[in-house]
Amino acid sequence: MTAPAATAPVSLDLEQVTAEERVRWAIETFGDGLVMTTSFGIQSAVMLHLVTRISPQIPVIFIDTGYLFPETYRFARELTARLRLNLKKFTPAMTAAEQEALYGKRWELGLDGIKRYNFTNKIEPMERAVRELGATAWLAGLRRTQASTRESLRVVQTQNKITKVHPIIDWDDRRVYSYLTEHKLPYHPLWEQGYVSVGDWHSTSKLLDGMSEEETRFGGLKRECGLHEPSGKTDFQI
Repeated sequence: MTAPAATAPVSLDLEQVTAEERVRWAIETFGDGLVMTTSFGIQSAVMLHLVTRISPQIPVIFIDTGYLFPETYRFARELTARLRLNLKKFTPAMTAAEQEALYGKRWELGLDGIKRYNFTNKIEPMERAVRELGATAWLAGLRRTQASTRESLRVVQTQNKITKVHPIIDWDDRRVYSYLTEHKLPYHPLWEQGYVSVGDWHSTSKLLDGMSEEETRFGGLKRECGLHEPSGKTDFQI
């Protein structure tokens, strides 16, 4: 994800300010075109709380693949009620049962199968959400310490035709813990069972001895699900 030259000076300036100031800048800059996303993952309460304190009615996009852990659905309901989220849930155009009947378990079919699975279940629903909500900018809770694929991300970047803003990009795990503790916010319930990153149940594993965080997703074949990568035209089927 390479930002065009136009966003680079702005991103450099925003490196020097707080996460809250970055959120306020995004709100002032993009107005009603600003949305945020959540996966209701391990540390999702941080971004949800941080952003909605400043903009309570911001649309919160939740991509429900149909393959999430039961704990994730319960966690989503809890945080939605507690923080009074303006939640916008989007689902794949095909149900899980239909996909498996036609294509099998694509997450078991190597890297190409994973990419096709992610396109159907995550990328296409997100692109649809952006169109339907008229979004021009997207707040995302990515952090540089999460993976090698995120180490070089800027505060502000352009991904395809939408501007992405990463308010907590420079936060480490200690900072996240401090924020959660200060505001009495919960981690995802699977944190206590050894999960450090949570996606779909079939392609997420606990962090075991000798593993990196990146290896807990998609059997170590791929860290990103596609939502945070540039996507061009594909011949993938929905």
